[in-house]
Amino acid sequence: MELTYEMQGDRLVVSVPRELDHHVAQSMSREIDFLADTWHAKTVLFDFSETEFMDSSGIGVLIGRKKNMEMHNGTVLVRNLGERAGKIFEKSGLNRIIKEEK
Repeated sequence: MELTYEMQGDRLVVSVPRELDHHVAQSMSREIDFLADTWHAKTVLFDFSETEFMDSSGIGVLIGRKKNMEMHNGTVLVRNLGERAGKIFEKSGLNRIIKEEK
């Protein structure tokens, strides 16, 4: 599975895959950290428009990137949360620590 990343100004936009689970979580985390550092991103924006499934590994990706970006005075945002991802955000409490861009 190929992951898609794009710089838009000082934002690293991450197109979250259809399934964000333990199969992709570790490599995705490494790639995001590397690209955010290399491209000097101030914000990492996760776009969930194509995502149908996310497990606890996906939650870990988001929390880990938030901690990493905060160490560098950056932020993490999400957008296009579908019904399922939105429920996971709410039940896990992610919606209290990661803002959704409307």
